[in-house]
Amino acid sequence: MKKEESRQGQSLIFEGMTSISAVINGGYRKIEQVFIDKEKASSKKRQIDFLIHKSRELGFTVEYTTESEIDEMTTGSSHGGIIARCTDREIEPLCALEPEEDGFYVMIDGIEDPYNFGYALRTVYAAGADAVILTPRNWMSAAGVVCRSSAGASELLPLYVSEGEEACTFFKNNNIKVVCAGIRNSVSAFDADLKKPLFLIVGGEKRGISAKVLDCADTVVRLDYGRDFSGSLSAASAASVLAYEILRQNRE
Repeated sequence: MKKEESRQGQSLIFEGMTSISAVINGGYRKIEQVFIDKEKASSKKRQIDFLIHKSRELGFTVEYTTESEIDEMTTGSSHGGIIARCTDREIEPLCALEPEEDGFYVMIDGIEDPYNFGYALRTVYAAGADAVILTPRNWMSAAGVVCRSSAGASELLPLYVSEGEEACTFFKNNNIKVVCAGIRNSVSAFDADLKKPLFLIVGGEKRGISAKVLDCADTVVRLDYGRDFSGSLSAASAASVLAYEILRQNRE
């Protein structure tokens, strides 16, 4: 129960080598301390040698501890006996972004769970998104959980923060098409022109995208189903399908 509740709280513990490597490679935050289960040290020699080398370069400490102590600090169980305590990450305002001529940018708003948020980030990163724009109310306070569920993508992606309407205005002013996922006055995503540069906005299942943001979209796209279905896809699933349709349409 404790771990279930803590996954949605402040989390600056990054669990497992995938997450820790992403923090190192992303460079958006610093590692303060790495903890290693001493019972697993002999089977993790390669990873430990790497971390010791990086600790000298980046200035963090490496400490051997017990499985129970690591268990107290973590929310998951797939860390393999290696975790890191990291600093917070400063997320810049959207005005700091310099858009690329063929850029692909994504805003995912309203996801209710940090794991689903991480799954969405993993997919849009794999599909080639250049940056993700977050609203001020986002899941990056649970950074360790998001990193683990995104397979490290959250620490490799450039992130910026903005409200939805301001983001639409920013990208329109930079001659970047704004595409929203929705139903009203929509066209099928499989028929729409999704050539880059493009800013995609996907809303959560409960709140969706605000009417003001939808009104400023250049195109509203929907996902057609293969059968009669009265439900809707999760925001993470919708973002995944749309991101890969954008990738498909922009293949050279």
